[in-house]
Amino acid sequence: MRVGLIPEGPLERVIARLKVAPQPLVETQMAYTLARVIMAGADLGVFEALKEGPATAAEVAERCGTDPGATGKLLFALASTDYVRHRGERFELTPVARKWLLAESPECLTDKLRLQRLEWDWMGRSEEYVRTGTPLELHAMTEGETWDAYQRGMRAMAGAFAGEAVRRLPVPSGARDLLDIGGSHGHYSAALCRRHEGLRAVVLDLPPAVEAAAPLLEAEGMGDRVVHRAGDALRDDLGDEDWDVVMIVQLVHHFSDEQNRELAARVARALRPGGVYAIMDAFRPKTPGEAGQVGAMLEFYFALTSQSGTWTPEEMADWQRSAGLAPKRPIRFRTTPGAGIQAAVKR
Repeated sequence: MRVGLIPEGPLERVIARLKVAPQPLVETQMAYTLARVIMAGADLGVFEALKEGPATAAEVAERCGTDPGATGKLLFALASTDYVRHRGERFELTPVARKWLLAESPECLTDKLRLQRLEWDWMGRSEEYVRTGTPLELHAMTEGETWDAYQRGMRAMAGAFAGEAVRRLPVPSGARDLLDIGGSHGHYSAALCRRHEGLRAVVLDLPPAVEAAAPLLEAEGMGDRVVHRAGDALRDDLGDEDWDVVMIVQLVHHFSDEQNRELAARVARALRPGGVYAIMDAFRPKTPGEAGQVGAMLEFYFALTSQSGTWTPEEMADWQRSAGLAPKRPIRFRTTPGAGIQAAVKR
């Protein structure tokens, strides 16, 4: 999967082959303008304003409380994308927009697009990171409204990608207790509990994360089957043979090798025999070719925004093996390039 110079029509295909198009401008100015146009449409409610059917720019502006002329310019730009169609003076949503950008869709990514306004500023520190080698520490930066936006953005991401993860995550037969480390919004736990009858979950996360994510977990409607516990996975006692599954999602890239190794040892003690320790995260690719464009871009993003960056499944398996667990073959997601699950079983 790539983002870049994509010809529209025979003449542009010839121009692309001859390499006379200004590719760096297309892949920078056009790329960031496209991103901001889609983000603006989501944040201002433009897609929601088109939910009931085709509308003029003036009608959309009235519904969104925006300037009619500027709204028309935004819709004109959006009509060049896969999200909006233009018919006469009216604009309408495409199926792609209805799946990913309407609040009524379980896969809605609008809150993630709102979070990307913050991520835009984080990426603005790329040059500083490359000069100094010092990454950002997002969990130290997130507080107040920023922390709330972060939690909502992560929940939106989970809604979009949990389907494959929940289907493929190995859960022992008859499992009763799940510990979700750093799961804040609780969507992965809720989805697993819906899939596996009799399973209950505790979501362990930092106190500010629990406070911000409490409404998100409540909205899952799972009652006491999925509950929060405020704490710190790097310091708290995780128990002794208390859990059938321990899951950690998109968190190990914030921990050092030493921290991940020590955590795996405590997880091993906390698992019952036959229990599973599942690490779900982006996998560090060995080469740019193996990563593909999306995977390579994510490798840079995680290096910039976390203290350790991504880890290979082999490194994750080594933490698990050192803790006395038996690693399984890594599960590589089909719907989320570059991510997967490294699971291990307690014998």
